[in-house]
Amino acid sequence: MAAPVNQTATVNQIRDGLMDDWNILKNVFNLLQKEDTFCVDPQKWGEQKIVPFLQPDKLKELINLKVRETEERTLAEIEELCQQVIHYSVKTSHGRFHNQLFGQLDPFGLAGALITEAMNGSSYTYEVAPVFSLIETEIISTVCKLAGYEEGDGIFSPGGSISNMYGMVLARYKLAPEVKTSGVFGMRPLVLFTSDESHYSFVKAANWLGFGSDNCVSVRTNERGQMLLDDLEAKILEAKARNCQPFFVNCTAGTTVLGAFDDINGAADVAERHGLWLHVDGCLGGSSLLSPENRHLLSGLERTNSFAWNPHKTLGTPLQCSLFLTREKGRLLERCNSTDAHYLFQQDKFYDVSYDTGNKSVQCGRKIDAFKFWLMLKARGYGKYGLLVDHAIAMSRQLEDKLRQRGDRFRLVLQKHEYSNVCFWYIPKSMRVSSKEETPEWWTRLYTVAPKIKEQMVHSGTLMVGYSPLKSKNLGNFLRMVLTCFPVLKSEELDFILDEIERLGEQIIV
Repeated sequence: MAAPVNQTATVNQIRDGLMDDWNILKNVFNLLQKEDTFCVDPQKWGEQKIVPFLQPDKLKELINLKVRETEERTLAEIEELCQQVIHYSVKTSHGRFHNQLFGQLDPFGLAGALITEAMNGSSYTYEVAPVFSLIETEIISTVCKLAGYEEGDGIFSPGGSISNMYGMVLARYKLAPEVKTSGVFGMRPLVLFTSDESHYSFVKAANWLGFGSDNCVSVRTNERGQMLLDDLEAKILEAKARNCQPFFVNCTAGTTVLGAFDDINGAADVAERHGLWLHVDGCLGGSSLLSPENRHLLSGLERTNSFAWNPHKTLGTPLQCSLFLTREKGRLLERCNSTDAHYLFQQDKFYDVSYDTGNKSVQCGRKIDAFKFWLMLKARGYGKYGLLVDHAIAMSRQLEDKLRQRGDRFRLVLQKHEYSNVCFWYIPKSMRVSSKEETPEWWTRLYTVAPKIKEQMVHSGTLMVGYSPLKSKNLGNFLRMVLTCFPVLKSEELDFILDEIERLGEQIIV
């Protein structure tokens, strides 16, 4: 049992030391610079490790992770702990971090994130977040217009999985508003449809929302990863024949692995024919909304009912920044999610309560994610970000060309990807054989190469590129390179990436 503490003495000690405690902020900024956390200078990319990787047991030995009831540390000791955490963390702003669908931070976005964290507000009422409420409203209005939702609505959410869930909840409410109060008891099973290359969040949402994962129906895709509309129609008819209630179709705009875009116009035709809600998961590919050259990838978006987009993917907005938008009018989002929280959403306030947006949200406390995105757009204009999206996609096509030029050592999964994803295999020297010798056993061995290269990457700290299988196509592991707006790469950096994969690949034994 912990020893008793003198409560008054302890509280007084904390109060008297608060002025000094705030020095930690200034010192942490110095530590971030010292550790070169934002390794944005290409000349230094070869000097700074992306992560000095250690196994969990070793890391637990180095950093004192345990917390205790009576523990107390000096400011110097806290700074040392902060430095350890920074040092052993992955530097996602390093110019050679290409492991996820996000990468280097936009500095204006980071400035916005720092301000909102310091202000420590919440986006539920104008009363506590006056400027931020107006900013969120403006961003939603602007993006709705870009999407073709002339009178649309929306909300910022904590990630794309929740944005997709918003779409499903709103679709259910429009179909059967009584569900909000009486539940789904006695209803026919509700069925949703999404491609076999779509994000796993739809299966999770079917579980959370009570539809059941079996009622999240998987639609087949073609060789490029795009949903087959004939199969979608057939699956809808099958569900009706089972006396189920189809209600929701998801199109993916930029699948997680291949970066494939479903045919939104074609899916809209199917959805309209059967009276179904059409949602677009554009969490990855939604950034093409800003693009002069690649906006066509979202052709038909204006015909959909809802749209999810993560500016923290591709654009460099700090995590998290996720938008859910709907074309629906009549305050449908608010009617679906509102409750009578009289202590928070009083209607007799001294200002225009239409700016109290919290009733549209499933959350109460909600981080102010709109400001960092707004600050980026104010600094550059969304047109410049569109040009950066186009540059990232153009660099991806260049990478494909470079991979073809090294055809004896690399093999593309797709000859041409739609977005900034590029998927490929590396073939070690010992496995370079004629096409007749590429047996099933050979392919099984090849599938073990990507994880081994990834291990070498992480230990060397020189590069981070992800890998993935594609189970719907019976394909084993391959490397998945995803280019983003930041860093703004040059062609010679692509050569370094392939050279480094070759260097690391030659060291593995298959």
